[in-house]
Formats: sequence, C-alpha cells, structure tokens
Amino acid sequence: MPHCNSAKKRLRQSIERRERNRSVKRSLKTQVRKVLDAVESGNAEAAQNELKVAAQKFDRAAAHKVIHRNAASRTKSRLSARIKAIKVPTPKS
Repeated sequence: MPHCNSAKKRLRQSIERRERNRSVKRSLKTQVRKVLDAVESGNAEAAQNELKVAAQKFDRAAAHKVIHRNAASRTKSRLSARIKAIKVPTPKS
C-alpha cells in the first residue's frame, strides 16, 4: 500500500482508469461480435451498419490511447474484409 499522499492519489487514478479502459474494451468486443454475427447471418447491410458504429468506437478508443491506433486500424480492416467477402462471393475454381 502507498504511504505518501501522491502515491495514494496515483493508485486511485490508476484504478479509475483501469475500470474505464476495461469498460471501453468490453464495448469494443461486443461491437465486433455484433458485426461478426451479422456477417455469419449473411446480412451485409446490417453488418455494414454495425461496422460503422464499431469504427467510431475503435477510433475513439485509439484517440484516448485505450488501444493502439494500429490495432484499431487492423481490426477495422479485417472486419471490412469479412463484409466485402459476403457482398461479392468469390468464384470457386
């Protein structure tokens, strides 16, 4: 346990930030799940709408340094590729 006042304050701040970051990360995972569920059902329009919301959440989380900006970009790109794959089916050879 911290002894000096500044260390006590830092502990309080880190606990608050940790809770806030966990909440944001949980909402990101939930939004990704919504996109993937829409992709699995084959509903490209619903998946696109969910991706739009997910992209906003990822950008906001990256701006506040909850996640790395490259991680946000990578996840958005992968979700977009999944949606694109169901919009235009690839020819089987």
